[in-house]
Amino acid sequence: MKVRILQIVVVMSVLICCGCGQKTTNIDVVNDEGNPVMALDYRDFDQAASAMVQSMLGSGALKKKDGGRYVVATGRIVNDTMQRIDTDQLMAKIEEELLNSGQVVMSSAVGSGTDQLIHETRELRDSEEFDPNTIAKRGTLIAPELTISGKIFQKNLRYSKNRQQVEYYFQLKVSDATSGLRFWQKETIIGKRGSNKSVAW
Repeated sequence: MKVRILQIVVVMSVLICCGCGQKTTNIDVVNDEGNPVMALDYRDFDQAASAMVQSMLGSGALKKKDGGRYVVATGRIVNDTMQRIDTDQLMAKIEEELLNSGQVVMSSAVGSGTDQLIHETRELRDSEEFDPNTIAKRGTLIAPELTISGKIFQKNLRYSKNRQQVEYYFQLKVSDATSGLRFWQKETIIGKRGSNKSVAW
């Protein structure tokens, strides 16, 4: 029994040492010269987000006539790819750049970017433990004027005998919440070619 335990300890020690010997390097996310991958990575999200925001801001669709800022809510972004994509990752980048533009403010009261605490704090109105003067009054939330929604989908094509082509389509649209009219729309395509052995999901 002791010999068996000793063997297990030795094997575990070897495995731990082997793991420790693997080299790990940090990625320079500003100037990443690493090889592209067939699946979507952070560079692709940055590229798509930047293209979308530049088109949106350049179109003038977000410029209010009175010089104020639109209140924007993020709706559903459909993932129709073979990958498990957190679409909030893409929208977080887009929302950040839109906020930094100074042309819009994002709603945290409705949509996919909802902050649940905004609603939870309003449920404190019936509590005797909180000063009612410190709780948000009724009718104080601001409804969004514009909504953002979109879709990401993927096409896999046979490029040659041993190579494949994968196309990723990023689609985004901005609509008026009152009239339902669409103010802006954009499709950005990211294409990749590689070995048929490469996995695109």
